Amino acid sequence: MIESGDDIAAREVLGTRLGYLLKHAQMRLAEYAGPALARFGLDARELAVLAVLAADRPLSQLEAARRLGVDRTTMVALVDALEGKGLVERRRSEEDRRRNVVELTEYGTQVRADAEVAREAAERAFLAPLDEKETAGLMKALRVLATEARAEAPPHP
Repeated sequence: MIESGDDIAAREVLGTRLGYLLKHAQMRLAEYAGPALARFGLDARELAVLAVLAADRPLSQLEAARRLGVDRTTMVALVDALEGKGLVERRRSEEDRRRNVVELTEYGTQVRADAEVAREAAERAFLAPLDEKETAGLMKALRVLATEARAEAPPHP
C-alpha cells in the first residue's frame, strides 16, 4: 500500500500522542496473539480469566472480576462462555456455602497452560524489534502506569 503525503503527516502528528501509540501497539499485539490463541478457542480476555482463576485458591466471580478490573456483568458473560467450552466450572465454596467459586476444569488447566505458551511466543514475536533492555524497560513502565497511576485520582481541569 502506498501512503500519501497526508497519511504520513497525519501519522507523524498522531505519533506524538500517547493514546494513539498505546492503542495501535495493542492492535499490533492483537494481530500476533489473536491467531495464536484462536487455535485454543480463546481470546486474550478469556485467557486472562483462566490465568486469574488458576490462583492458589478458588475465587468467586466477584473476586476474579476485581482482579481483572471488569464489572460483574462482563465477568458473568466471560465465565458463562468459558463454562460452555468446558474450561471452568462453578461450585459452592467449601468455606462459605453462601458463596459460589469458579475453578478451572482439568481440561481448562491444560488448555490454559498450552495457550500461555502460545501467548508468550506471540508476545516475543511482537517485541522482537526491541532488545532485551528495551523490552524490560517497556514492561516496567507499563507496570508502573497500570498500578501506580490507578492509586491516584486523575487531575480534573
